[in-house]
Amino acid sequence: MFILKNNSLIQNKAKHFYIVICSSFNKRMRKLLPFIFLFSSQIIFSQDNYEIQVYGAKTQEKGTTIFELHSNYTFNGEKNIVDAVRPSNHALHETVEITHGFTDNFEIGFYIFTNYTSPYGYQFVGTHIRPRIAAPDKWKLPVGLSLSAEIGYQRQEYSPDTWSVEIRPIIDKEWDKLYVSFNPTLGISLKGVNQNTAPSFEPNLKASYAFFKNASLGLEYYGSMGPINRFDQLDQQNHALYFVYDMLNNENWELNIGPGFGLTDATDKFVFKVLAGRKIDWHKKRAR
Repeated sequence: MFILKNNSLIQNKAKHFYIVICSSFNKRMRKLLPFIFLFSSQIIFSQDNYEIQVYGAKTQEKGTTIFELHSNYTFNGEKNIVDAVRPSNHALHETVEITHGFTDNFEIGFYIFTNYTSPYGYQFVGTHIRPRIAAPDKWKLPVGLSLSAEIGYQRQEYSPDTWSVEIRPIIDKEWDKLYVSFNPTLGISLKGVNQNTAPSFEPNLKASYAFFKNASLGLEYYGSMGPINRFDQLDQQNHALYFVYDMLNNENWELNIGPGFGLTDATDKFVFKVLAGRKIDWHKKRAR
């Protein structure tokens, strides 16, 4: 959920909504139906700086919950109020994300967004919910594959689109020390400035290499190109590149940190992010 500006607007990262309908299909079609439905849905979202993350395909383990805090500060961003949306310059975004694994390949995440910008003070911005399903290991696919759907609300003072939806396919692969993940995300505004536009294409890409035993260094790319039927001009598109550090080989803790740089006029120029997470295995706690 990466929040960027498009056409000088701070667009909202929309929320994902996931529905699976299984009826009179054979066994193979029932397995494929969730992915067919999500890929065919013409639902897209705008991206925001509240959660700057490229997703991996693996879902949260069954019976475990991870509590994450997404924090980022915009050192150089939009300085003016645009369409009643408050500026992002010198804004502190903090998002609480709670994700629980219900089965071996299905999870649900919940988000609470907050914003601190002088002179507005600390403000509640909105909430989202995100179910996600992954291809089971027994399929033995050559890549990791999952799909998330997210739907939610953000206050008009912080986004031109108050209700939005996101569909995010996730494809990743690991080769020894090299890891790559691609999120070719689509999103649409349900209510707001962009509600009558076509779905927009907002790709995310991550490549990292484990230079150290318990840490990797890498690049994360976040983009928003505009409606799929007619991309925006290049200077109006959003493109940002982050240089990131990830902690590895820790069962209980997660850490992703790094600076990001906007590559176009429509993108916040300099943002620094920190993602910290703590996982709890409820089965192990009961066993004690």
